[in-house]
Amino acid sequence: MAAAASPRGKQWGEPRALGRAVKLLQRLEEQCRDPRLDMGPPSLRHLLPRTAQLLRDVAKARRETPGDPEGPGGAGDFLVIYLANLEAKGRKVAELLPPRGRKGADEEVFRESSRFRRQLAKLALIFSHMHTELNTLFPGGKYCGHLYQVTTGSAHTFWREHCGARCVLPWAEFQSLLCACHPVEPGPTVQALRSTMDLTCNGHVSVFEFDIFTRLFQPWPTLLRNWQLLAVNHPGYMAFLTYNEVQTRLQAFRDKPGSYIFRPSCTRLGQWAIGYVSPDGSILQTIPLNKPLSQVLLKGQRDGIYLYPDGKNHNPDLTELCQAEPYQRIEVSEEQLQLYEAMNSTFELCKICAERDKDVKIQPCGHLLCSHCLAAWQQSDSQTCPFCRRQIKGFEAVSICQAQERSVEVRKTAEDSRDNYPQGTAHWELEPVTPSEPPLPPEDRSPRRPQDKGWLAVAPITLPRLRAPLPLPKIASVLWEVTDRPQARQGDTESS
Repeated sequence: MAAAASPRGKQWGEPRALGRAVKLLQRLEEQCRDPRLDMGPPSLRHLLPRTAQLLRDVAKARRETPGDPEGPGGAGDFLVIYLANLEAKGRKVAELLPPRGRKGADEEVFRESSRFRRQLAKLALIFSHMHTELNTLFPGGKYCGHLYQVTTGSAHTFWREHCGARCVLPWAEFQSLLCACHPVEPGPTVQALRSTMDLTCNGHVSVFEFDIFTRLFQPWPTLLRNWQLLAVNHPGYMAFLTYNEVQTRLQAFRDKPGSYIFRPSCTRLGQWAIGYVSPDGSILQTIPLNKPLSQVLLKGQRDGIYLYPDGKNHNPDLTELCQAEPYQRIEVSEEQLQLYEAMNSTFELCKICAERDKDVKIQPCGHLLCSHCLAAWQQSDSQTCPFCRRQIKGFEAVSICQAQERSVEVRKTAEDSRDNYPQGTAHWELEPVTPSEPPLPPEDRSPRRPQDKGWLAVAPITLPRLRAPLPLPKIASVLWEVTDRPQARQGDTESS
């Protein structure tokens, strides 16, 4: 779509298109008033008026703030694509619903197992995704798509580096960008990938849809492998299935406890919903918050809960998805080290319990704490960060440098340096690091002995004589390396 299309559309066509969309939603709302059409969740009766109000808010904000980003893939382009898709999906809903005033019992759409009812349920899911997408990119009606932060750090970097400030782009262009780092076979596999990622079924990918996909199938390094094992090859995966349809599908397996299916949650996008038959024959549904699906399914298999995907006897082995991923390494600046040392604490100590080391990073805000405290915090039904109160959309394991590991690295570096530098010319430099969270005062200010929290007690190491003595702090997170620059740490401007 041309870059100049957005301003022209906003001046001449966008207000009318927004008005037509609101009127369409109002007509559909009147057609959905028959209580027999209640489907939930999601329910068109609730979605249609909420979407109409949000579009009114967008129209008002667009009139009052004409300076919204209007480049390719910006607010204007998104609304052109969104409103065209809304009109097309709205016409399909209108064709399925009985005309106003007709409430005949013979209408196929009222029968739970009919083809028309299934089509209406899928359209309700698409409308739900469209409402959430619009509300996310235009909160309160004001466009924020160019500032949207993808939950997974690596995925966010990918989008901004390849797509810039755009919030939406055509599927063909996105596919070529993604396949450059995550190759995928052409043909049916690509079509399956598109049907999984394109939640609103409009032939484009928004930054919101990309975020949902990468949250469901993280981690990023094995994104498409995870997707293929969970969404393509696994018999328990169900796409575009509503809560009620899960109940109906599992009814056939009530005499086979351990039967289960899973789907992307329609009420908490980016999370998984699992339906299963309990030992007493009840059909239950659960959403495991912020946990990799593979881990949840494997644990459920060991506990005898998730045994038969869609009633089938073969339960795929997901062990390879649970292999330990490389921990993100958290490094600390010298200034932070000195600050924590002055407070008789360490950077790695969890600031909530003051007992265990930090080992998880909350996404997307990046705050650090220990896994025990995070679990306890979430069990209290809190889904916001305990430090900044931003919504928790996930977390990843991290590793603060341990004393033993760093001592080995220091010794190994010293040994290697003998082969690369003449006697008496080895020099040391502290790596530049970026702190991952602002320093927080510790909960426990009592003095701690080095052996309590793994402080680094530097053992005597035989090193080439330094040009000037440099004291080593007793913190495990200090990173040292032999540089190939012929200059001392304390004199960057000094010539060799």
